[in-house]
Amino acid sequence: MRFFVVGDVSVDLLFFVERIPEPGEEVPSRRALMKPGGAGATLAAQLSSLGHRVYLAGRVGQDPFAELALSRVREVGVDLRHLQEDPDHTTSSVLILLVPGGERAMVSAEGASRYLDPSLFKPRFLDQADAVVLSAYALVGGPSRSYAVEVLEAARKREMPIFADLGTGAVRAAGRELLRYLRGVSWLLMNQTELMALTEASSLSEGVARLREEGFHHLVIKVGAMGSIVVTPEGEELIEPFPVEDIVDSTGSGDAYTAAFAHAILSGKSPLEAGRLANLAGALAATAIGAQGRLIRLEDLEVAVSQG
Repeated sequence: MRFFVVGDVSVDLLFFVERIPEPGEEVPSRRALMKPGGAGATLAAQLSSLGHRVYLAGRVGQDPFAELALSRVREVGVDLRHLQEDPDHTTSSVLILLVPGGERAMVSAEGASRYLDPSLFKPRFLDQADAVVLSAYALVGGPSRSYAVEVLEAARKREMPIFADLGTGAVRAAGRELLRYLRGVSWLLMNQTELMALTEASSLSEGVARLREEGFHHLVIKVGAMGSIVVTPEGEELIEPFPVEDIVDSTGSGDAYTAAFAHAILSGKSPLEAGRLANLAGALAATAIGAQGRLIRLEDLEVAVSQG
C-alpha cells in the first residue's frame, strides 16, 4: 500500500528524571539523549517499517537538527520528495522529561513544521497514494494548517481513506476547531486525555456520544494500560492490551498504534482485528527509547495473529 503522511518532523531532547520538577525547581537528569521525533516522521517511519511505500510531507530547517530529525525515515526508505526546507526557521524540537515507568512531560518548539508551504502542494500528489495519514498537529495553525486542509479536501474528492490522529498538544492548542477540519475522515484516533479535552465530557461514554453527535462514527480511543476502544456505527468494544514487559518510553506509542491500525484496515482487517494489532504495536514501541526507537515489523504483528 501507499501512504501520504502529513505532519511534523522534529528532534526530541530526552531527559530522564525521577520526577517532574515543580515551578522554579531544578532536578538532576540521570541521562540525556537526542533522538529523531515528530508525529509525522514517526508515523511515516512506522508505516515504512511495515512494508509500505510512504510519502512524507513535512518541513525542516537548514540546520544540524534536520539531519538527525530525518535520520530514521531515511534509514527505512521513506520517500522525501515532498519534504520542504525552511531558510528562516529552525527544525522543530521537543523537550521530553521522562520519569520511571515511561510517563512523560513535554515542551515543544514549533519551528519549521508550522510553516509547511501550501503553495507547494498539488492534488496530483495523491494520485500516487492509497490513503492519507494526518497528524492533527499540522492543523494547529500557520501555513501548515492550509497545507493540511488542502490535502484533506483533495483526499475527500478522491474518496480516499483518511486516518487522522489527534495529539494532546494539538487538542490543547486548537480545541474543537479541529473537528471542523476533520469532518468526513475515515477514522479519528485519539487517547483518553484528548477525547475528554476535545469534548469537555466527564466520561468516556459521554465523550464518544458527543463525537457521534458531531458526525464522527468511526473512532479509536487509546486508553493506555486498558488497551483501546474501537467505535463503529454498530457499537463500541474495548480491546484488551498486550502485556509487554520493560516499558521505558511511551513517547511514540500512539503513533505506532495509528500506523499499525491504518496498515491493518487497508490490509482488509476488521476494525476489531486492527485494534488488536495496533495495541501490540503501541506496546512494543514503548520498549525502546525515543519515538522511533522501536519500529514495528510485519513479523511483530504476526504474534497478535497467532494468539488470536
